[in-house]
Amino acid sequence: MNPVQQSRLRIAAIGFLNPAPLMWDFEHPPVAAPLALRYQIDRMMPSECADRLATGEADIGLIPIAALATPPGLRILPGCVIASKGRVRSLLLVRRASQPLADLRSVAADSASRATLVYARILFQRHWGNPDVPFLPAAANLDAMLERADAAILIGDPALLALEERVNRFERSGVELVYHDLAAEWRALTGLPFVSAVWCAAQTNSGAPSLDFETWDSIAVDFIQSRDHGLRNIDALTAEWSSRIPIPEATIRAYLTSNIHYILDEECIEGMRVFFRMAAECGILPDYSVSIGA
Repeated sequence: MNPVQQSRLRIAAIGFLNPAPLMWDFEHPPVAAPLALRYQIDRMMPSECADRLATGEADIGLIPIAALATPPGLRILPGCVIASKGRVRSLLLVRRASQPLADLRSVAADSASRATLVYARILFQRHWGNPDVPFLPAAANLDAMLERADAAILIGDPALLALEERVNRFERSGVELVYHDLAAEWRALTGLPFVSAVWCAAQTNSGAPSLDFETWDSIAVDFIQSRDHGLRNIDALTAEWSSRIPIPEATIRAYLTSNIHYILDEECIEGMRVFFRMAAECGILPDYSVSIGA
């Protein structure tokens, strides 16, 4: 038997709201108990998922797609994705209204997601006419970020919370801000989805998947079924997450049903291809050819 099959597979998952439907079966009965015999789930920031795979500390991870273009090689598990085909709400560039995008001198960037920063750099080069603006790594605190830089990039739950707080923030500070939805900006530039993350496994040095075909195929079934069950239980997820983050239930429900897209379809794959092509043309990432499956 393959040694990987003799023990639980280590899964690097993201602790934000947006992957909640993907994780349904891993967290809820009746499937959670049998899945726990096969998988060990650890939750972390998106960028940490790629690091876990790179160091061999995880077998499968929900990976920011930018990590696919850098060694060691990763293989995309078919079926599931975290993407947006319009406005996403949880990927923001925030700037002062008095400073146009083309005039920004610095951007404080939450480095939790590598992919979002690559998208933002492409947008600055191809869409906003400010190709050399420096990105400054920063913790996800909007007030502190805007004290340090002309604009800020927020992702995930901190971005959702920033949108909820924008009226209070204006009343508190008197500073008018503009909140650019990066997925909507990407759609305006390319007409394609903004693909944030996919499930991946490491490849061997020969380029073959580190998991054998039978194992790979059964894993894909587990993850796709979990996604499908999660999408059928949005009301339950909404109730769960409304007790975890201070966001109205209606906003959480709309986010999970309208803002985030979870099926890795042909439009998303084309969006990934264009992302990697533009990133290479802009000198941000090396060339990468998208390949799905075993």
